[in-house]
Amino acid sequence: GLRHYCMGLANVSKGEMMKNTLGLAIACMCLAMISAVTAFAAPKTNQIRIQYVPPKEQNHMPTYEFLQERRVLERLQEFLSPFLLPRTLDIKVAGCDGEADAFYGDDEITICYEYVDDLFGKMPDKTTPSGIAPYDTVAGPFFDTCLHEFAHALFDMFSLPILGRQEDAADQVAAYIYLQLGPVESLRLIKGTAYAFKAEADSKGMPVLSDDHGTPRQRAYNVLCIAYGADEEVFSEIVSGGYLPMKRAENCAEEYEQVQDAFEELISPQIDRDLAKKVLNDFWLSGSDTEVPRQ
Repeated sequence: GLRHYCMGLANVSKGEMMKNTLGLAIACMCLAMISAVTAFAAPKTNQIRIQYVPPKEQNHMPTYEFLQERRVLERLQEFLSPFLLPRTLDIKVAGCDGEADAFYGDDEITICYEYVDDLFGKMPDKTTPSGIAPYDTVAGPFFDTCLHEFAHALFDMFSLPILGRQEDAADQVAAYIYLQLGPVESLRLIKGTAYAFKAEADSKGMPVLSDDHGTPRQRAYNVLCIAYGADEEVFSEIVSGGYLPMKRAENCAEEYEQVQDAFEELISPQIDRDLAKKVLNDFWLSGSDTEVPRQ
């Protein structure tokens, strides 16, 4: 085929090639065509590859085993399967030499065992007065973080234009995606995520205002606002319970619509609608009474 023909031209001796300018031109055109075909491969579904990296630190073994037993990455892989990605995206959990973090780079998302352990460490002993189950304080922020890093992957793979800070946009995309789930699951995820941001704010004291992320409290208010803007009835307790000031809540519907418009314009074309409908009709969270390792 085309590739073999081009390779054959590339193997012509230097002397012969110099005599045949036309052959050289054709060879260059062929190589350019091959590069273009490779670079613009048709996006397709089921492009997520997962890995549980065995931990180097023994104290990460309970987390490693818990995630495997609950098939957490397999479920995430299935949830993200409708996205039409141009190339494979790797998602792994691994040790990060003491850094409680998660990050994206070079078509790979890494969720650190240290980050998951940190969520376990901040988990309350019992359901909070606002009705947040201990398990949801882990599942909410874990899912939110995975989708936040997935948003970075989408921005990169599709060279999406972003007006403002990329970290803020990734937060909005993450929340928008799981708000498309049913009201029960989306409420659990939103409340769990907001709890984690508040716990982070309480544990760190004065925030680093120069960070490229918003402060934990800002991120909590933002995720609560986009939820309230999505459905004031389902998320009514966000305002009635005093978790989001009414002055901010008045504009949340507009904030949600802004995110929705951008998502529909830039990201929805990269989703298999039929497969997405099937995925969103499933139930993704374990029961609120699920036991998790305590650090």
